[in-house]
Formats: sequence, C-alpha cells, structure tokens
Amino acid sequence: MIKVGDKLPAGNLQEFIEVEGNGCSIGPNTFDVQKLTTGKTIAVFGLPGAYTPTCSAKHVPGYVAKAEELRAAGVDEIWCVSVNDAFVMGAWGRDQKTGGKVRMMADGSADFAKATGLTLDLTARGMGLRSNRYSMLVKDGVVRSLNIEAPGKFEVSDADTMLRQAKEAR
Repeated sequence: MIKVGDKLPAGNLQEFIEVEGNGCSIGPNTFDVQKLTTGKTIAVFGLPGAYTPTCSAKHVPGYVAKAEELRAAGVDEIWCVSVNDAFVMGAWGRDQKTGGKVRMMADGSADFAKATGLTLDLTARGMGLRSNRYSMLVKDGVVRSLNIEAPGKFEVSDADTMLRQAKEAR
C-alpha cells in the first residue's frame, strides 16, 4: 500500500472534457498521472463510487466548497478519483457543479486503485472492486499526507482535514 514519502505509481486516469481546448478533444481524455503531478501540489481524494450517498452528499460537496481555500493554501488542483468511467464522472461532476474546482478523474478499471493498494472489495454489495475512501496531498508526485478511512467511515478524508494539512505543508 502506498504511504507518505512514496511517489505516485505510473499510470493513467481519464477525465471527461466538455469544451475543446488546451489540445484536448471533447469527451474522455487520458492523462499520465506522473506528468500531471510534476511540479504541482494536488489534493487527491478517492471514493467508492459516483452518485453513492456519502460521496454525493458529503465528500465531493466538501471539496467544492473548500476549493478556493485549498488553492489559497497552495493546492494547484483538486482531483476526485473513483472507479467509474469518464462519462459517469463527467455527468456526476456536472450534477455536483465541480467545474473549475474539482477535476473528476475516472479510474475505470481500478488500475490506479490497485497500483496504490487503496482498493475496496464491494463485490458482496454488487459493486465489484472499487477505490477505498481516502485523501492525500501530493507534491511533485510524492505523497505528503495520506488519510485512509476505515470501512463505512467518513472521518479523515474530508476537505477540512486536507485544508489543515495543506496549510501545514506550506
């Protein structure tokens, strides 16, 4: 399992881009995690699934609400990572009004979750292999803080905890 001081694993995430620009076509675009984190401070939070109760009612809205404060604390980007396809993450982002605040990054085959060791097996609940609920502060591709939730909990991966850690890391 990934830990503080580790470099993020090589791999890709996808994001649904709604407008043409920056060399990206409209639709799902694939991004190299290592290239995307180079020289940046990223607040990453992972969650089990789009449109699920805690994720939709608390996790994403908290980061949307704290986006400006996180940026003021030195965070360049905020990523929401979930084991869903880019189309679902794009639609969920529209519903959650994340535009310009939180990048909705799809880990469709759970490759990123597996590579970090942050998986959650929800097969018994009909959801298959998913991402555990967590948050991490990443600076230049290296994990500076890592907050992993116990199963069924939402106590340490929230936006307030990340904001405090971002301020401490400056």
